[in-house]
Amino acid sequence: MDIPQDPIILLSYVNTNLRDHYATLQEFCSVHQISEQSLRDTLSSVDYHYDEITNQFV
Repeated sequence: MDIPQDPIILLSYVNTNLRDHYATLQEFCSVHQISEQSLRDTLSSVDYHYDEITNQFV
């Protein structure tokens, strides 16, 4: 599956995957072959930031 381009849909997609399948953001990005910084920047543009403790964007 392609990664969603809309930031809000992307947020839901990433958080669901982090919750259900990946222990870290780094692992998610590696498997999906996407730039972690790019993902952080995209979600930051809609005021969401990665929280390592909860392993989700909040």
